[in-house]
Amino acid sequence: MTTDTKPEERTMSAPEKTPLLARLAHLIVRRRRVVIAVWVVLTLFGGFSAGQVSKRWFESFSIPGYAAYEANQRTLHTFGTGEQAPLVAVFHTSGDVTKTSGIEQAIAAAASVNPHSRVSSFWSTGSRAYVSKDGHTAFAEIYPPGTPGFSSTTHIKQMRAKLQAAAPTGVQASLTGRDALQEASSGGGSGPSVLTEALIGGVGSLVILFFVFGTLPAVLMPIVIALASILNTFTLVWVLTYITNVSIIVQFLIALVGLGVAVDYALLMIFRFRDELREGEDVETALVETMTHAGRSVVVSGSTVAVGLLSMVILPLPFIRSIGIGGMLIPAVSVLAATTLLPALLATLGTRINSVRLLPKRFVDSGHPEDGLWGRWASLVMRRPVPVAVVGLTIVGALVYYGVQLNPSEAQAKYFPGSGDAINGRQTLEAAGISAGVMKPFVVLVENGASTKPIVAKLNATPGVAAAVAPPDWHMGSSSLVEAFPATDSAAKEVRTTIKTVRAELKGTGGTLGGVAAEDRDFVRAVYGNFPYVLGFVVLLTFVLLARAFRSLVLPLKAVILNLVSLAAAYGIIVFIFQQGHGSQAIWGVHATQAIIPWIPLMIFAFLFGLSMDYEVFMLTRMREAYDETGDTRSAVALGLARTGKLVTSAALVLMFAFFVLSSGPGLDIKQFGIGLAAGIIFDATVIRALLVPALMRLLGSWNWWMPRFAARVLFIDAPANGSEPVTVPA
Repeated sequence: MTTDTKPEERTMSAPEKTPLLARLAHLIVRRRRVVIAVWVVLTLFGGFSAGQVSKRWFESFSIPGYAAYEANQRTLHTFGTGEQAPLVAVFHTSGDVTKTSGIEQAIAAAASVNPHSRVSSFWSTGSRAYVSKDGHTAFAEIYPPGTPGFSSTTHIKQMRAKLQAAAPTGVQASLTGRDALQEASSGGGSGPSVLTEALIGGVGSLVILFFVFGTLPAVLMPIVIALASILNTFTLVWVLTYITNVSIIVQFLIALVGLGVAVDYALLMIFRFRDELREGEDVETALVETMTHAGRSVVVSGSTVAVGLLSMVILPLPFIRSIGIGGMLIPAVSVLAATTLLPALLATLGTRINSVRLLPKRFVDSGHPEDGLWGRWASLVMRRPVPVAVVGLTIVGALVYYGVQLNPSEAQAKYFPGSGDAINGRQTLEAAGISAGVMKPFVVLVENGASTKPIVAKLNATPGVAAAVAPPDWHMGSSSLVEAFPATDSAAKEVRTTIKTVRAELKGTGGTLGGVAAEDRDFVRAVYGNFPYVLGFVVLLTFVLLARAFRSLVLPLKAVILNLVSLAAAYGIIVFIFQQGHGSQAIWGVHATQAIIPWIPLMIFAFLFGLSMDYEVFMLTRMREAYDETGDTRSAVALGLARTGKLVTSAALVLMFAFFVLSSGPGLDIKQFGIGLAAGIIFDATVIRALLVPALMRLLGSWNWWMPRFAARVLFIDAPANGSEPVTVPA
């Protein structure tokens, strides 16, 4: 602990500036026109690259090595179908549906829209498994060919039109199924494009920056940095596509995360630059101080964001690994732009950064926030740390309570919102007593000439399976297929046990369980079975980075723990809204789903862990700097909170708006993702950073700065003789 050391000694033991960044600042001031010219050329080329990379996105969502995925791939290779969920044609009549002529022709008409579709029904199998007990309702499974992707289509509207046109008089015909229900829940729209999302996010950022800075150059500068960062990231990703496959999802990350982090880093740099100018520094000195302190924060922040995204490479899923590799480039380019292009622009503008005032003078930031609202709040927290911490922990505890109830799973069919024919078909099946399991049936691939009869018999006797059928025309060479319908919705929790039981029953029979339902469960296993390794990687690397940056073991430990708590609270928000349905119906027209789409929690973790750590880094950097100057923890924490409160809140609002744009998308998954990120960001910036961080640091006192000599050696930090003083990171 550092309780006995004089402030002057502390100041000498800690670095006043980072020589490398200081030298870079001097160089950029001298060569600012060259730096700007290079970035202009690269950014123009980035616009060209964005158009080129749009042709090279990877749209496969493979799970290599997992049984259901591999079975579906072999089925696709042999039969031309197997990777897509079936569309379900539903027929209802007042008489015996099996004796109504013309239904078979209607099924064939619908299937003809997607040539080479695989079909099963009462009329192709003779099995009553496709007919309700009362005989008034029947369904047919139509499996489209090919592999699903972002740009693929199964022509649902055309299929529905042909089905209903060919349906016999007096027969109510509907087309439903998982994909049809998803289309109905999204209104059939495709949502805003990447360009539209970026433009909306940019406009929202401009409005926020308008009130933050109040002068035109300061408002436009972050948008310029964001534009340069986004377009140059597209260039690097375009190159990356020639080395490895890159998921199409990366384009959304570049547009939204690129906008958010680039604006965040520009905000931090501009805030500090203007502060230094107000203190009477000349432009070059102000820029050197900005690079030394704010620039260092940007580098550390960018590293933590990159670590969060790079952790995705640990998961055994190629498309998620590509998201990790491609996503890592976003903060890297943003850091580069913030520490080279932005200083060059600031050096060129100089004091004109405060020109062209857009707001009345009394509303423009005049510096010294410790004398304003944030200063008063910081004083309150320092005086009453225990009540503030209790309030923060109470809010966090309530949200974490919901967060631990997270159920990562596809939503059951009955929870899809919307109206129209797909919803009518679902209701017809439900009214007839037909299991929603027909939306995503089990499909067993039987190979090497093995008989399907014993497999059908076993499945029909398996608990949780309503019926099993071996369609006679589902035979190709030595391979055959068996279709089985779960007794409940395939997304229900009880089906997880059914899948395990079916796999056990199939051992030694020559059959392998496939189908979309089994592959969905394999996806969850692949992601969450390996998630502890992802979490461990991120936590350990982030801890090391922050321990070196802040020369303390306590600060990074607190930061990591609070980030995990913040993440659990963000999960609690989406569980409360979407899984349990509090407000989702009134605001987004979405019923409680009782589940969160499996990839949502994973991506929220990858995004939020690094992005929310930005705010921690911004605050702790200023607090560490103040402590090194004064040796007083209380005043350092108060000053750091006062000086960064407006910055963190403004940065969070920019990111929140960028992510909130996503919730305007039509799909349930996009709504969950956008709201989870937006709510998580603003919650972290307010409850975590404005309440818990300063209150806990005030209570920890001098323990905040604890760094024993052995830890300093392990982290390659030069420790002073007594082993407990603040220590320095070598330049």
